[in-house]
Order: sequence, then C-alpha cells, then structure tokens
Amino acid sequence: MIGGILGLLALIWVYQTITKANVTNGIAWVMVCVVAYLASQFILIGAANYLIESMRASVGGEGYKADPLSVGYRQNESGFQGAKGTFMSVFFELFPPIAGFFVVAFIRTKFVLKEALTKANLFSGIGDMFRSIKDSFKNPDK
Repeated sequence: MIGGILGLLALIWVYQTITKANVTNGIAWVMVCVVAYLASQFILIGAANYLIESMRASVGGEGYKADPLSVGYRQNESGFQGAKGTFMSVFFELFPPIAGFFVVAFIRTKFVLKEALTKANLFSGIGDMFRSIKDSFKNPDK
C-alpha cells in the first residue's frame, strides 16, 4: 500500500517535470520510470523477504521450516520483538518503496532533465507537485 502510493506520487512528479521541461518522448520516460520503479520493488521486496526468512531460520535452528502453506500462521517471534524488532520491521517495510523513489529521482535528474546529481536537483519539483495536487481540489466556481 505504501509502495503504491509512493509510486503514484513519483510518477506524477516525473510527468509534471516532463510537461514543464518540454521533454520529447515524455510518455516514454514515464514508462521507463514505471518499469524501473516496479523492477526495484520486485528485487528489493524479494531480498527483504529472503533476509527476514534467513534471520528467522538462524534463530529457529534446524526445526524451522518455512512451509508455504503456513505463511498466514507465522508469529512475530525471535528477533522481531522489542525495539530492535520494531525497527527491523519498519525498515523492511519502507526501504523498497523509498529506494524505488530514489531510482526514479535518479532517472529523472540524470536522463530526463540532464542535470548534475545534487540534492537540490534530485528533489526539485516535489513541493510544486504537492501544491498542484492541493490546488486541484479547490472549487473554481467559488
């Protein structure tokens, strides 16, 4: 859910950048960003699942069996309790969408806008995007 919302915001951001910068083949660049975002999600979510399962298996010993039929019954045991477990759970949940956002920001800055990679260039236009979303809810008749 978080990844979907962040992905939509990133693609709106790229589309608005393309329309303001008058870039040729704008829709093609949006599609490149879609593919890059989804590919990064696929790879990073798979890696996060692999890391979580390997951590649980190392704590569980030989008796741990990651049976695909018992996925819904797994409990939050071993290393995923307490402050450390909360941090790890939040990290593994938020890292893939945030990394995908950075991939889209890199493509937008380096290839679409052809600008240098600086913090200001990498995240330019995000405030304008949120303002335009906010303004789209205003009633023009009033």
